[in-house]
Amino acid sequence: MWRGFKMKCPACGKGRLFARFLKATPECTHCHTDLTCHEADDAPPYFTILIVGHIVVPLMLFVELEYLPPIWVHMVAWPALTLGLTVYLLPRIKGAVIGWQWALRMAGFGDKAESQL
Repeated sequence: MWRGFKMKCPACGKGRLFARFLKATPECTHCHTDLTCHEADDAPPYFTILIVGHIVVPLMLFVELEYLPPIWVHMVAWPALTLGLTVYLLPRIKGAVIGWQWALRMAGFGDKAESQL
């Protein structure tokens, strides 16, 4: 999962996991592991929303209760922080989910002989 979080191939940890922002490469350029069989689907956005929400909401409440800033500060700061955290975390969490599937041999990452049983 850590290799996936670092956006590297879950098998070797050296090749790139993503060709574009959230598009996984068909295979690792270093070890040639097939990466097309992952099924990350809705898990990465769900975990991203969960994590970002648990960071932003307590910060928002703390700042409001401690400093009482004007409303424009809230309107600028929190959407920017939410967007920044989301853009940073979403591909990393997707990489971790792909790494988790690879580690557990889920979603087609198992041996070809295992999948034919």
